Amino acid sequence: MDNEKQILDIIEQITRNDGTKYYELANIVMNGRAEKAAELGLIKEVRILKLNIPHSSAVSVYEDYVNENYTVPPMDLKEWVEYKKPEGKVRDAFNEILKANRIISKEDKTEE
Repeated sequence: MDNEKQILDIIEQITRNDGTKYYELANIVMNGRAEKAAELGLIKEVRILKLNIPHSSAVSVYEDYVNENYTVPPMDLKEWVEYKKPEGKVRDAFNEILKANRIISKEDKTEE
């Protein structure tokens, strides 16, 4: 599975152990790993906010970035890896996805 291209179609809200929250794009397999991470205490909680999001050009940009830089976590998780969202094209695409799916308003932006 690590070598397969991941199609991202879910927006999650992940709560870190310190109580802070962030958004992530995922799929059902990745969501399962996040649920496992919560059970293991690596994160506090994961919630699915949107299912089957439209596959826009912004999703393609972020999806390509994730597939080039990360792999799906293994079932026997030892750590939780939070995806970075670098300034520029990747973060702009991510913010556009959140806005299009009404997760954040046009004035809001995610921060690294």
